[in-house]
Amino acid sequence: MSQNILNQFSLKGKVALVTGASYGIGFAIASSLSQAGAKIVFNDVSKENLAKGLAAYKDEGIDAHGYLFDITDEQSVIKGIKQIEQDVGVVDILVNNAGIIQRTPMLETSVEDYRKIIDIDLTGQFIMAKAVLPSMIKKGHGKIINICSMMSELGRETVVGYASAKGGLKMLTKNICSEFGHANIQCNGIGPGYIATPQTAPLREKQADGSRHPFDQFIIAKTPAARWGNAEDLAGAAVFLASDASNFVNGHILYVDGGILAYIGKQP
Repeated sequence: MSQNILNQFSLKGKVALVTGASYGIGFAIASSLSQAGAKIVFNDVSKENLAKGLAAYKDEGIDAHGYLFDITDEQSVIKGIKQIEQDVGVVDILVNNAGIIQRTPMLETSVEDYRKIIDIDLTGQFIMAKAVLPSMIKKGHGKIINICSMMSELGRETVVGYASAKGGLKMLTKNICSEFGHANIQCNGIGPGYIATPQTAPLREKQADGSRHPFDQFIIAKTPAARWGNAEDLAGAAVFLASDASNFVNGHILYVDGGILAYIGKQP
């Protein structure tokens, strides 16, 4: 008799490292992986955020392991991964979630700021993947999930650095697939749509006259689902791409966007 399909989604006994998962989308993804049975490891560059993250996981009943290191510092990452392997075990699942965004018109964006965004949103993901791949190869299996964006496909004013990095991350995903697929390692991406978070709350507040915020109106009009996503909407995609259910899915970007990328928009 073949294996029960639901068992293929189990992450029991797996070690999942989610970068920058003290809060927000990373925290929601890590929580979903925990519910599927994974041991959760996360990192942060801030001692304060690390402590808050550990407390938040504890409140959710999750025994998470937190580490302080910077994904853009290769030696710090190597040291952190070595410590994780000693304390928890070999990383079976890497979720490259950490990242930043800066909203500035291109001509007002300094080269220094552009390089910083590329460093955190793209080079850091390369460093993380490079650090976990040797042990995954030795173990004979591994999952890398890169948190991409609709900006991996679309351009938009004021996010030149972010869009450049996320476009690059899409291609890094495909290249890792190409180079390590033979080693039974799957590298895929998740491209979130517009997600309702505390950071985007001001953009969703009702105006004084009771109308929607202009940006809120724009997003609702562009989204066939006619709503913002929730961090929890990413849970199923994350568990799928982290599990054996996706063992023949490789180099794919799964857009969880309510249909935005499929939609040209309403006729005026």
